Amino acid sequence: MSDITFESMGLNKALLTALAATGYEKPTPIQAKSIPDVMKGKDLLGIAQTGTGKTAAFALPILHRLAENRVAPKPRTTRALILSPTRELATQIADSFKQYGAHLGFRVAVIFGGVKYGPQERALQQGLDVLVAAPGRLLDHLQQKTLDLSSTEIFVLDEADQMLDLGFIKPIRQIVSRIPAKRQNLFFSATMPSEIGKLAGELLKDPVKVQVTPQATTVERIQQSVIWVEQGKKRALLTELFSDPAYTRCLVFTKTKHGADKVAAYLEAGGVEAGAIHGNKSQPQRERALEAFKNGKLRVLVATDIAARGIDVDKVTHVVNFELPYVPEAYVHRIGRTARAGKDGTAISFVAGDEMKLLKDIEKVTRQKIPAIDRRNDKALSQLDASIMSAGVAKKATLPEREGRSDGEGRGGRRGGRNPHREGVKQEGGGQPHRQRRGRNGAPAAERPAAAYDPMAGDRARSSVRAAPSAEPKPVGELQRRPRRRRPSNGGKGHAAQG
Repeated sequence: MSDITFESMGLNKALLTALAATGYEKPTPIQAKSIPDVMKGKDLLGIAQTGTGKTAAFALPILHRLAENRVAPKPRTTRALILSPTRELATQIADSFKQYGAHLGFRVAVIFGGVKYGPQERALQQGLDVLVAAPGRLLDHLQQKTLDLSSTEIFVLDEADQMLDLGFIKPIRQIVSRIPAKRQNLFFSATMPSEIGKLAGELLKDPVKVQVTPQATTVERIQQSVIWVEQGKKRALLTELFSDPAYTRCLVFTKTKHGADKVAAYLEAGGVEAGAIHGNKSQPQRERALEAFKNGKLRVLVATDIAARGIDVDKVTHVVNFELPYVPEAYVHRIGRTARAGKDGTAISFVAGDEMKLLKDIEKVTRQKIPAIDRRNDKALSQLDASIMSAGVAKKATLPEREGRSDGEGRGGRRGGRNPHREGVKQEGGGQPHRQRRGRNGAPAAERPAAAYDPMAGDRARSSVRAAPSAEPKPVGELQRRPRRRRPSNGGKGHAAQG
């Protein structure tokens, strides 16, 4: 395959011009194996991880096929549909289609949850050549009849195993039922669990099978290590690692969204520039965090597996597993962020005693024993933790500021019946503004002394001031009701006029 070039594949000249402008010189293994068959209209089953060049492996031949048979798309239709599990990956795929097809004049759009419907509906109304979408929002548009898939010619399911993890298999089947049976199917997955194999069997017809970069090969390029440490000392150990200037651009993985916020807050208290990205963040928040990480304003990005899937950031020096994932394949996805484009990387995993079984499962998947050192019962970590907490009280006296929700998120509006959780978007409550407490004479009341804030505690520590023990609670019948204030009879415009 080494002698295959993009020119020898017979790709459209406009695509070759765009590839030359991007600096691509020769196809990657998955591109060399996939592009010729996809250009011929064959179904394809690709086993490949993010970072192997698989996006171009389907984007280039799809654009070639659309260019060879130009048809003006009807309103609210798309000729090619690509399903992606996350917003970030969907955006990157759409950007790739726009980049490769820069000289073809095709209409390309991306839709996902957490943003307003209006711009998406206007894009769909024009008719599209390529649509990249997350399953939840796509179903919403199908139900609202703002999208019609009856003329879709090419269907791509990317990161199928991640779709399974997110519970999208049923929505995918609902979406596929709206697409004509006569179509080309491209199916990509990093792993092939039984449920994904079953789905592939339902979708594909005599597919060409392509498998590149086996998991063990990717993992072997990464210098892996395990540090045994108590759960409560992981945060101090993390800060200790970042005292080394070699950790210039690092991804830290946690199991939960709440955990990601807490770790980022703790690092900030320790003087490390850090941000968090997860499903509860609005799209603008996530984009700002990613941009800050890419341009070096953030040294550390703390993420959950779902939020980080598909994020393509160059020159990630280290991946740190603050907590091991429940699924061993997720470990492979995580550490692969630091071994892009054939480069070596470093991955460090913090392992507590109750994570031993998870580590054994990971070593089975990677087919290697990961070297470990023991930092349990390390008093130096306890001392470092205490000093960071002391600094955190002075420098980070309050919780990180909670950013407002994005437009169209967390409210019903014209789409009140939709489910905002489909792509991990969480509705955020409103609440009333806080009022300043007043003393008896109307002057502001004296503030209570603030308790020390522990960023890892989740909520600000409660005040040390406690109410005196109350007497035995009275029966409901003996409670005195407060007199009910009567509303003015003039419609609430002020006090009622005196007679």
